[in-house]
Amino acid sequence: MEQLYNAIFVGSIYALFALGFALVFSILDILNLAHPTVFMLGAFAAYFGMTTLALPWPLAVVAAVVACGLFGIALDRVAFAPLRARGAPPLSSMISSLAVTLIVVRVVELRYGGDFITIPAGAVPAFVLQVGDTTLEGIRLAIIVLSIALMAGLTYVVRRTQFGRDLRALAENPRAARILGVDVDRAIAVTFFVSSALGGLAGILLSFAYDSLDSKMGLPLELRAFTVMVVGGMGSLPGAVVGAYILGLGEVASLVYLPTELRDAFAFGLLFLVLVVRPTGLFGQRSVDRA
Repeated sequence: MEQLYNAIFVGSIYALFALGFALVFSILDILNLAHPTVFMLGAFAAYFGMTTLALPWPLAVVAAVVACGLFGIALDRVAFAPLRARGAPPLSSMISSLAVTLIVVRVVELRYGGDFITIPAGAVPAFVLQVGDTTLEGIRLAIIVLSIALMAGLTYVVRRTQFGRDLRALAENPRAARILGVDVDRAIAVTFFVSSALGGLAGILLSFAYDSLDSKMGLPLELRAFTVMVVGGMGSLPGAVVGAYILGLGEVASLVYLPTELRDAFAFGLLFLVLVVRPTGLFGQRSVDRA
């Protein structure tokens, strides 16, 4: 029971992170390599709010999520929009976002250093739930519930609302979407805001769960998020969620039954098997239906 609980918790963090990663790819067909930096920025923004500004943790979290969303819009304007206007290849956008990552990480390290930082005791309320013989940390349970609710909400917006239809039109053909009356610039800005807000929130929740943060905390998730996207089907939001939980279950299972050194090998081996059986991923679809 406890290991399943841990697997769902890890999968929820991965899914929340990968969902923002997949959202940008599904709409603009680019890999935002700065997404792990947004993950880290969310944690540090919340920490800054709670310590330097003395904000209560709920307000600090909201402010940090909004700040990450605004950072995402600025990231698009600086790293992606100029290249998009020139018709640059996707590789250029990847390199541009990687450059932003290196700059932002260095700026954070100049302020906080490169070591782990511990969240002050009592800054975030802690409680436990007893279910039979299993003790569940309340903060992790809250993270699971919040992550699932946000994933369901985003999926509904993309699939069932007019704005979601605009996004799917943009994903299929930006020029045709503009002719049909879609405000392309607004849609792209909202996409980056939501993507970065989700990534920042994932970083905040992980730092709360582990009571620590550091400037490179997002880097291990980048490879995992990319793997999750490939397994779920590139650009598929439901696929990213399912792939994230498969990865979480695989990692926890490897810790229980295999040596620690084989954790990554076992987890990614499971995902590799999925690709062998279904090369297009679990939710692989035509590009017109990716979002």
